[in-house]
Amino acid sequence: MRRIALLATIIVAFSALAPSAGAAEFTTTDVTFQNGGVTLHGTVVAPPGRRGLPGIVMVHGSGAGPRQDHRVEAEAFARGGVATLIYDKRTEGYSTFTRSYSTLADDALAAVQALRARPEVDPARVGVWGLSEGGWVAPLAASRSADVAFVVTVGANGVQPARQQAWAVENQLRHLGFSGSLVKMASSTMMRQLVGGGVFPEARYDPIPVLARLKQPVLGLWGAHDVLTPPAEALRIFQETLSHNGNQHYTLRVFPDGQHQLRRTTDGFDKLDGYSPGYLELVSSWVNGLASGPPAASADAPPAQDRQSVELTPLRWYETTWLQLAVVLLLLIAFAAYPVGALFRRARPGSPSARWLSTTGLLATLGFFAVNVLIQLSQGKALGPAVLGRPLPWLALQLLAVAVVISTAGTAIAWWRHRTPRLGLLLAGGVIFIPWAIYWGLLVP
Repeated sequence: MRRIALLATIIVAFSALAPSAGAAEFTTTDVTFQNGGVTLHGTVVAPPGRRGLPGIVMVHGSGAGPRQDHRVEAEAFARGGVATLIYDKRTEGYSTFTRSYSTLADDALAAVQALRARPEVDPARVGVWGLSEGGWVAPLAASRSADVAFVVTVGANGVQPARQQAWAVENQLRHLGFSGSLVKMASSTMMRQLVGGGVFPEARYDPIPVLARLKQPVLGLWGAHDVLTPPAEALRIFQETLSHNGNQHYTLRVFPDGQHQLRRTTDGFDKLDGYSPGYLELVSSWVNGLASGPPAASADAPPAQDRQSVELTPLRWYETTWLQLAVVLLLLIAFAAYPVGALFRRARPGSPSARWLSTTGLLATLGFFAVNVLIQLSQGKALGPAVLGRPLPWLALQLLAVAVVISTAGTAIAWWRHRTPRLGLLLAGGVIFIPWAIYWGLLVP
């Protein structure tokens, strides 16, 4: 019994000293690197005890980008024999309304140099991987430096950011059951205003000239159910641009059950557990295979896409953002001045049509901006269920807009009878409201 007990103690001791199977699959090393005076922090995930490894720098998509977002993929690539650098995306100079793809590309190049300096990595075999917005940034970085050995993109775009975003917004709203003027307003009119007003950073960035400069091997990956990036257009643009400019070393693949990030999905809007089968393995094997030479050109057929994205046209003179804001200010003054004037001047209440115009005009103008804020903050989800293809807040706004038109006609009659400045200002607001409401879809089916 004593021998058995001693043997058990020795086994337990050795078990405690031995690394677990999971821990032996990869090592992690924290690193820092700089670009433009900003220090960036990252982690290198690599298979242990090896030298001459290929390396991948992972470039984030839009929004906040902590390195942990891509930890699962980095660990999978490490298991596949690829050293992977994930890093926290910069916050200085990057926000909803401010960003520079050029700066982000230089961040990626600084990360490439940090990974190339690692002792376990072959500096001649380090490339970049970019997701979504990173699909614009990673090729830009590669086009600037021969130190980037290859490019991998996931859910990358071949169109400009504004065009992509308009397509994605329409997808989301239609998925919620919305149709008609609300969809056009949010995906086209409002998007054009954001671009024209200068609050959509990098809206007109054109990825095609950058793709045309790429000489490195390219692995482009898309999910067939991508609802954020028009995948069929992107694949065709990648293939045509690379081929036309002499790069015959690309592999373009579509995953039939994948969404934008190549997570498993049924329709592109839900996100199931795990990644599309074969995605993680393909990246590792493709990168490792480059040691034997660049791949020959190969592309899957573009996936089905129910409609094409549409280029957003520049604002015409009457659509300029400052003019639109001036119109809104005038509407609020015109509609609010009528009841305020009655309070301070002790004027008689006036005609029922005037009171209705003042009330419905204020509600419709202010309500329109409230609905727009909800759309921007929740991608339409906060608007509630659809009735006749319209969420209830939008339907209420359209009814208010019709009431404004009717009340304007009644106020015009009252003004013709009395010719008071107070009624004249209110009537002017009602008249101006009509083309404004048509432009923004409130008086359109």
